[in-house]
Formats: sequence, C-alpha cells, structure tokens
Amino acid sequence: MSPIVPYAGRARVKTKVQRRKVVLDAGPLQAAIFNSTNFSSIATDAKGVIQIFNVGAERMLGYTAAEVVNKITPADMSDPLEVIERAKALSIELGTSIAPGFEALVFKASRGIEDIYELTYIRKDGSRFPAVVSVTALRDERNTIIGYLLICIDNTARKQIEAERGKLDQRLRDQQFYTRSLIESNIDALMTTDPSGIISDVNKQMELLTGCSRDELIGAPFKNFFTDPARAEAGIKRVLNENKLTNYELTARARDGKETLVSYNATTFHDRDRTLQGVFAAARDITERQLLDRALRETNIALESAKSTAEKANLAKSDFLSSMSHELRSPLNAILGFAQLMESGSPPPNPAQQESIEQILQAGWYLLDLINEILDLSLIESGRLSLSHESISLTEVLVECHAMIEPQAYSRGIKMHFPKNVASLYVKADRTRVKQLIINLLSNAIKYNRVDGSVEVTCDASTAERVRVSFRDMGHGLSAEQLVQLFQPFNRLGQEVGTEEGTGIGLVVCKRLVELMGGSIGVQSVVGVGSVFWIELIAAQPPCMHLAVECEAAGSLAPIPMRVDACQRTLLYVEDNPANLMLIEKLIARRPDLHLLTATDGNRGIEIARTAQPDVILMDINLPGISGADAMRILAKDPTTTGIPVVALSANAMPHDIVKGLNAGFFRYLTKPIKVNEFMATIDLALETTKTVP
Repeated sequence: MSPIVPYAGRARVKTKVQRRKVVLDAGPLQAAIFNSTNFSSIATDAKGVIQIFNVGAERMLGYTAAEVVNKITPADMSDPLEVIERAKALSIELGTSIAPGFEALVFKASRGIEDIYELTYIRKDGSRFPAVVSVTALRDERNTIIGYLLICIDNTARKQIEAERGKLDQRLRDQQFYTRSLIESNIDALMTTDPSGIISDVNKQMELLTGCSRDELIGAPFKNFFTDPARAEAGIKRVLNENKLTNYELTARARDGKETLVSYNATTFHDRDRTLQGVFAAARDITERQLLDRALRETNIALESAKSTAEKANLAKSDFLSSMSHELRSPLNAILGFAQLMESGSPPPNPAQQESIEQILQAGWYLLDLINEILDLSLIESGRLSLSHESISLTEVLVECHAMIEPQAYSRGIKMHFPKNVASLYVKADRTRVKQLIINLLSNAIKYNRVDGSVEVTCDASTAERVRVSFRDMGHGLSAEQLVQLFQPFNRLGQEVGTEEGTGIGLVVCKRLVELMGGSIGVQSVVGVGSVFWIELIAAQPPCMHLAVECEAAGSLAPIPMRVDACQRTLLYVEDNPANLMLIEKLIARRPDLHLLTATDGNRGIEIARTAQPDVILMDINLPGISGADAMRILAKDPTTTGIPVVALSANAMPHDIVKGLNAGFFRYLTKPIKVNEFMATIDLALETTKTVP
C-alpha cells in the first residue's frame, strides 16, 4: 500500500507510517473484515481523516481509496443536514456542545459509548443511500484514541421493506377505519356473535337500540336484549344451521323499557381458513313500516269501498239514464211519429200547418240529439262504451257524411268543399263513431258559419302513423279565452243567447271518442276569420277483401221498394202504450198490402201469433206480464212460429240494449222515436225474408 502523505499541522504526532502501522496491526481477522465487499469499512485517524477505505466502501460510495485517503473525513460524504441535526440532538442528550461535522459522528464512541446510528451517505455521483453505521474508537496500549473505525451497511433494502410495511400497515389501518365507518354509518343495528350467541362486536345503532354501551353489550348473550329470549336464541341457531336468516322479526327491549319491533337479517361468517367464527346480524326498526303497512291496508280497504260505491253509483247512473232515455223516448215517439204522419199526410198540410209541423219536428229531433249526447257522454265517462277497432276507409266515410250533411248545408246557403280524387286512406277506428265525429264537426262548421259561407274539408296523412281530417269554416272565430273553455261540458261559449240550438256537450263527446280510438282533436282559430277543427286517427292498412258479402251492420238498412201485393200480409204489433199503438195503426193504414193485429201484453201476443200466424211481428221490450225478449224466445222455440221474423221496437236505446237484443235473436232492433222511412224499410225487409222462406 502507498505510503501515507504527511498531514499538515501534525508535527507533534507520530509519523504517518507509524500511525498506519498501528492501525493495521490488528491481525488477519481484522484485515479480512477491511477487505470484505459486503461492508463499508472506513478507518480514520484521531482527527477523522480517512486512513483506510476498503473495497466495500469503494463499491458503496463510488470513490477509490486513492481519492479519499488522507484527504477527507467521513462527514464529507454524509448528508450535511443530518450531521447538523445529529449534532444538535447529541448536544441536548449529553448536555454539552457538539460541533456539526466529524465530531458529531464519533462523539459517543470517543466517550466509550456504543454507537450505532442511521445516516444518509452521498456517493461520488451525487446519489444517496441510507446506511446503518457502527462507530468504534481505536486506542493504543495507553488507551489513547488513535482513530475511529466506521463500519456501515447499505440500508436501502431494509428501508424499502420498512416503507412497504408502513404502506401496508397504513392501508390496513385505512381499511379498518373504512370498515368501521361503514359499520357505524349504517342505519341498521349491527352486531356479531360467537357460535354460542355471545355478542363480540356492535355498532352505535345497536347501542341506541338497547340503551347499553358497547362495553356492556360485548360479552353479553344476544338473547338478553329481546322480549322473547327463546325466539332470539332460536334465530341464532337457525342461522348456524341454514347459514342465513331473512326478515326475522323480534322485539328489542332497551334498558329504559322501550320496545322496538325490528326485522333481523343474519348470516354466518368465517375466517380465511373457512373456520366458523360466528353470526353477523343486522336489525332494522320496522315500527314505522308497520304503521305505514297498516295505514296502507286501511287505505286500500277505503279505496275498495270507494270503488265499490263509485261502481254502484255508475251503475245507478247508467240505470237512471237508461230509464230516463226510455221514458223520454216513448212520448217523443208519439210526438215525432205523428208529426211525420201529418207532414206526409194527404192532402198535404197548408203552409201555416207545415211551419208548425216543422217546428215540432225540429224541437223533437233536437231533444232526441240531446238525449243521445248525454247518454254517449255518460257511457264514455263510466268506461262502458264499447268500440270496434278495425281498418275502415276514411275516404268512404267522408263520402257518406257529405251526402248526409249536404241538405243541412244547402238549407243555410253554405258551400261544401270535400277532397276529390284522393287515394283512399284507412284508419283503425270504429266506423259508426268516426261518422258521428265527422257529422258533429261538420254540423258545427255549418251552424256557426257566415251567411253564404263555406266549409272546406281536407284529409291527408300528417305522419306515417296518423291521418288528419280538417274542417275549415268562415265563422266569427274564437278568442284565446274561448279556446281554453272549448271542451268543457255544457259550455256553449256564449252561444246560448244566440239563435243556434246546441247542447254544449257535442265537442266534449267528440274529444272523448277520438281519444278512446287512440287519436287526438284540436282547433286553430282567428277572430273574424274562422276556425279549423281537426281530428287525427291512427293510420291502418286496407282490410283484406273477401268475395263473400259481409252482413249488414246492426241498424243499417238498405232501402227496399214498397211492396204492392194484391194479397194482404199480416203484421202483429205487441205494445202496451196506446199512443204508440195509434201511431203504428196510422202508419200501417197507409199500406193497403198490410193488415195490422195488436196485443197489449206479451202473453196475449204469443197467443195471437200462434193463432194468426202473422208474416212479421213488432215487439216492444218492456211489456206487462213477460218482457218482449222472453216472448220472442218462446215464439222462436215454438215450431209453429219459429220462422216469423220478430222486430224489436223499443225505447231502450242504449248501445248495450241494442247489442243484447240482436244477440237474443231479434231480426232487427229499432229504437223509439222511429223514423218513418227507416221503419217502413225494415218492415219490407222482414216481409221479403218471410216470402223467401219455403
């Protein structure tokens, strides 16, 4: 090894060669330690100047021995801030002033105190690493310190392990805190027990439920805190046997005697080796839920009662309306029937009489419209209106409505403009109700139009799924305030003081009908210009065409030319109302080909039918003794009368009455008041039927 260069200012010390010899004179074992690559061994003189810098130090610190020996102290390779902090700490610990530098690194060792500490070394390239340093003072035979030995190991790996362990410990603490927070923030009372039912942990809610502290609960039997300990213990056993328990109701009793109904859900829990640890249970206060359930049950009972009452009220209302309709139609039948007879009598009425008859007919038909609209609205609101949803040609319906409304428009000088040469459009709706909608809107457009005005009807597919029909008039228009009130029942928007008759419910019925068919209705209006009412219905594909001719709809009758027969045919009319009997007698009197027989009750009608064998029977429904429907069924079963067509002629004009009558077997079902032309056409159709029967 190279000779040691003399160190300045050390004239009174032994020569460098002598000092080094003393330091190195430690035997083979010490030499082996100095030459180890696993440890950094640095030997200094008494002043701290490095004298030996082994291969381990070279590897750790990046210096060669030649670069540091006799040139620097170990403090020059240490973190200066740590050295300063060490000096301060030692000064406080030992009660003496210690200067930062090499003295701070070896002060304890110089006092014979064992010293092992952690320090950060700085390599030649500036990188840093933590080291564990052991310092020993080197003494001569006179116990004089001649230097220091600093043995250190690289502490990086241990520091990394400690850092990872710290992270894991922190993560575990965080997880424990998070888990505990979850448990404590739960609205349910949570607790765990060991397999024998002894409580091992609880949350705050369990403390509140029982009125006991956590310390009081842990270690106590679970069953002790319930009004029924046996049931509570049985619950724990069930969990252990079945691994879980759901909605197990118990009543908890707190320290102050307060009782709370709770629902327990519980499950077993195990350690990582799948060894059973006990039961985890959650109890939820269901007192409020029970009160709500009871209130709900009571509400449902009240609703059922109210529903039953409403249904009874609806039924009573329907029965009342049906009865009212019947009672009003019977006198109307006489009024309108005799007025029609007078209008078509021979000789014809004079102008004054004709004017009076027209007033009677106008008032009578208006009253009938009012009855029909009220009945329609009642059926819709009660949900008892039946509709037939089928694919119908809207174009054909418009043609029919045009023919029906043309006389009304002509009488008022209103020009009608309907679409021409348009492709047939089909909608999914009830044909009869669609006609009712269109006639109502057309009638309004005519009634509330200007003198010599016009009505324009347009029809087109507004979207791929909808077809719109619009009705534009040239009336006075509606204000914004009137539009808001437009679809209110019996609200005629001030028209009640005018000359036009109306019920104020026609548009309401239209709105309800179109909505029942999945459509919509609307209006746009400008005061002084006019209004455009429109309806939209669901578009449909054309129906499949069949070669067979479909049966005619109930109540739709094709006109049949009046028979002129040399031989009289017989007509039996069963009716208990004298006015109605007189009306039919006068009508039949105009038919020389018919002979009329009458009966005033069902039983008498059956007797006459069996004896006289009439060609056609007219039958009222509400008869003394037995009803007209019962009489018809008896005649249908009798071989002598089974082939005679029986036509119902009744004031029971509700839709379900008509359907019921036709299903019962009546040939046709006519309602009062009758329309003379329709009545005669029905009689002729029935006569034609009997004529073709072999």
